[in-house]
Amino acid sequence: MRTSALLGCAVAVLAGCGSMPVTGGVKPVDAAQPGDSQVQVYAVAPREGAPPSEIVDGFLESMTSDDPAFATTRKYLSETARETWRPSGGTTVLAQAPHRSGPLLQDEANRGARNTETTYTLTGDKVAVVDEQSSYRPLAPTAYSQALHLVLEKTADGKQEWRIDVVPDGLVLGQSDFRRLYRSVNKYYFAAGRTNGQSTLVADPVYVRNRTDPVTRMDTVTQTVRTLLAGPTDWLRPVVDTRFPAGTALREDVVALPQDDQNVLRVPLNGKADKASGSACRLMAAQVLYTLQDLTSARVERVELMGQKRRLCALDADDAEEFSAGGGSEGPDSQYFINDKGQVERIPSITEGSVTPEPVAGPLGAGVVPMGSVGVSRDEERAAAVSAGGRSLYVSSLESEGELAEPLVTSTAGKAADRLSPPSWDGRGDLWVADRDPAGPRLLRLAGGAGEPLEVRVPDLNGSRIEHLRMSADGVRIALLLLKDGRTTLQIGRIERGGTPEAPEISVEDLRQAAPRLADVTAISWSGRSRLVVVGKEEGGVQQVRYVEADGSTSSSGALPGVNQVESVAAADDELLPLMAETAGDGIVKLSPGDNWQTVLKEGTSLVYPG
Repeated sequence: MRTSALLGCAVAVLAGCGSMPVTGGVKPVDAAQPGDSQVQVYAVAPREGAPPSEIVDGFLESMTSDDPAFATTRKYLSETARETWRPSGGTTVLAQAPHRSGPLLQDEANRGARNTETTYTLTGDKVAVVDEQSSYRPLAPTAYSQALHLVLEKTADGKQEWRIDVVPDGLVLGQSDFRRLYRSVNKYYFAAGRTNGQSTLVADPVYVRNRTDPVTRMDTVTQTVRTLLAGPTDWLRPVVDTRFPAGTALREDVVALPQDDQNVLRVPLNGKADKASGSACRLMAAQVLYTLQDLTSARVERVELMGQKRRLCALDADDAEEFSAGGGSEGPDSQYFINDKGQVERIPSITEGSVTPEPVAGPLGAGVVPMGSVGVSRDEERAAAVSAGGRSLYVSSLESEGELAEPLVTSTAGKAADRLSPPSWDGRGDLWVADRDPAGPRLLRLAGGAGEPLEVRVPDLNGSRIEHLRMSADGVRIALLLLKDGRTTLQIGRIERGGTPEAPEISVEDLRQAAPRLADVTAISWSGRSRLVVVGKEEGGVQQVRYVEADGSTSSSGALPGVNQVESVAAADDELLPLMAETAGDGIVKLSPGDNWQTVLKEGTSLVYPG
């Protein structure tokens, strides 16, 4: 079992331990316990004559430190392994710190000098991997096992010391150490294939090192800009573009990007950036502004991109708002729901206490046909509603009166639960719905919320059925609740578009499980650009409401205050607006930032924000 690191380990009996905290009281510290991201950990070199078990423990501890260039960490390795080990070769995240198994300490002492090599095995439950692009991917807990081979190696002073000579590239960290050392950031690229001239930014989540990266010596801001310039992650790459010319990078030796006293951030770029036109440079600056918006303690008010000999362009934060995904509405705090008569009603705004909803204009508010679910376009000009039995999908104006048009989609399934899902609008103004008919399940998209529905291919379903869907505001990602073998899981897919305007082809590619630890997910909603609110429960656990990032990662702050019997949730593109939920016992409730759940309406179903 790996040993704990003691604060005084550099001078005490455990001097060979790998790391020690430099803040806090004197107490045992297990590198696997939850840590404060502000606690800095130093690596400690192996002590003279340390046995193999201590070398392995010290190496594992040292990996959890802020060791510059991992120079001290490499001292646990053989001369050859010291030169070839690549700590930047990805990160394996285990549920707990890796467990070390191998010869016992007394066995090591009794083997004598004749034994010149030995092997230890690291085991644990692997819950995520982070690749060399810093892209995080969660996993259902799977067994992890990795051998470390050690040899007796002659040192410069002629002594024999145990060192690790076979070691995998990358880092192996417990979850708590990973959360202490790394943080999630969103870098931004433009949605590909937009035909209306609009440039919409799409979040691409990655993980960067808190404070200073041991390998590059860059601070967090500089690391993030570096990953932005390196281009989108492989998963998102097919559906986004970058405006930076190929090969654009930070100038050599740039390790910090501070703001000046006017909150202006200047980014020095290599000569490749000089090729960009003025209009392209403005888009490049927008990518930087959005990427840094949540990273700095003070808001970046202006970004200036610097070429080799001159300033290339500048962009103010207020001018970058035009690139926000999905556009907004004049009443962004409005919610919509279905009342007990099947009519669509609007909650004009969320204020303290109870509210008085009002019917929407047009046939959906009049209740000509009782509705069971609703989805409102992001400009709030139209709504799509599915009839109470789930059979028919209607689209109607929210701004004018008129007759209810004929349904655009009709399901022929015999049971209501097998018919149409609640609809969802993306930021392009397209409408999406799933027909759950067992005889012919299909995902449909209606361009502009009108016309003939196009069937969307989903090649990775593998026998699952789409129960529920929510489109992202940027229009390039879809969140799906998939039912298989009585279990509903959350998967995120990438929307790929091809064909011609006359014969478009659309597919959902590369589905990724976003909440693998939840045994059953019952409700979802996008919250902001790259986060979802998820309702579900772990195996044998109770229902929970929590935030999940689009890459499937979670944080200790992801859990939300408890609320009972949640049946659906609704979140806005603006994360400062209240989170809404429909419950079986308390009706429609809201959760404002920093507050507790409060009842808004005693009755109502299918509550949604626009989208």
